Amino acid sequence: MSPDSVFDLVVRSRRTLLPEGERPAAVAVRGGRVAAVGDHDDPPPAGTWVDLGDIALLPGLVDTHVHVNEPGRTEWEGFATATRAAAAGGVTTIVDMPLNSLPPVTTAAALAVKKEAAAGRCFTDVGFWGGAVPGNTRELRALHDGGVFGFKCFTADSGVPEFPPLSYAEMEEAFAEIASLRGLVIVHAEDPGALSAPADGGYDAFLAARPPSAEHKAVEQVIRLAETTGARAHILHLSAADCVEPLARAQARGVRITAETCPHYLTLSAAEIRPGATHYKCCPPIRDAANRDGLWQGLAAGVVGCVVTDHSPCPPELKRGGFDEAWGGISSLQLGLPAVWTEARRRGHDLADVARWMSAAPAALAGVPGKGAIAVGNDADLVAFAADETFAVDPAALRTRHHVTPYAGRELTGVVRATWLRGEVVGDTPRGRLLER
Repeated sequence: MSPDSVFDLVVRSRRTLLPEGERPAAVAVRGGRVAAVGDHDDPPPAGTWVDLGDIALLPGLVDTHVHVNEPGRTEWEGFATATRAAAAGGVTTIVDMPLNSLPPVTTAAALAVKKEAAAGRCFTDVGFWGGAVPGNTRELRALHDGGVFGFKCFTADSGVPEFPPLSYAEMEEAFAEIASLRGLVIVHAEDPGALSAPADGGYDAFLAARPPSAEHKAVEQVIRLAETTGARAHILHLSAADCVEPLARAQARGVRITAETCPHYLTLSAAEIRPGATHYKCCPPIRDAANRDGLWQGLAAGVVGCVVTDHSPCPPELKRGGFDEAWGGISSLQLGLPAVWTEARRRGHDLADVARWMSAAPAALAGVPGKGAIAVGNDADLVAFAADETFAVDPAALRTRHHVTPYAGRELTGVVRATWLRGEVVGDTPRGRLLER
């Protein structure tokens, strides 16, 4: 990096997370993009300098599994609050799910409504998934042309009536159409025949009603469909470690299938869920500690490639009642990075692993351009992360619309000190862009 060069910003850290790993480096920004990556001790060129010392510099995280819920259920969340929380947690790009908004994004017209709702309200960059539901196969091409990053479907009840699940026969039709588009299909995989109604409102009954076999059976069907249609498929929010082995076998024989898991499956366990603690409820459910260990093994082996939040908030009143009645979803956009890092470091993983799981891999999965790595030409989406600093989670400090969280009071390691979106610190002005595939 020449001292005669002029940049808008240079950020220096002894712990810079680059595609090749962690090293001391200086990252120069011009016009919102990474213009150069130089040695840490290069003479300072003209422009604004930030010296982070030993605070780590990470690429902005990419969270490809977020339910913003606007329009239609904006009282549950909304683009302004969701993206503020995302930026506070080091996330610079989200891809929004096609439900629980009204209308759901199952037509090109609904996608236009969604974009209009998001425009001018986002503090991070935002992309969109489309939806595959019964009867909308002919709409998928128009959604694809509209720039969605792929198509979500359910094999079981989604929880909202306007986004019904596909039968396996209907999935085959959708997979074939998506394959013809060279698109990506992302699947909530739980077999409806293996699910049952909870016997009571307790967590043990809820867990028994959504056994690992439900995920296993649905994952096997998704593998079959990906193999026979040639579609690229992705398993969402994997909670059952039993599924790692069939996924590994399918990947080894060339099936185009990947999988993600979520912070709550990697950091929480069924044993800590007290009676009535419905803020832990999600679908599929949080399972036992041995299962959690199996998910970490799947991550370490590369079978499970991404860690994303499945941020699915709701008003507090929808979390009341028993586990059979409460809304199933965990709000964690702001806390995903420290939650995963706390457990990852305890298990011997480093920040390079976390950056791969939470930035590079989700960006590659969805094909989000210019994201996922601190590399010349990419957007200058950067995160200053105090990786050795601890804090206790205070729900009142969360930027989401509602402050219901299973992490309340938990001590986590890693504090986001600053987030840059295209070289500018995320502040009080929404500068996020709407992204297309």
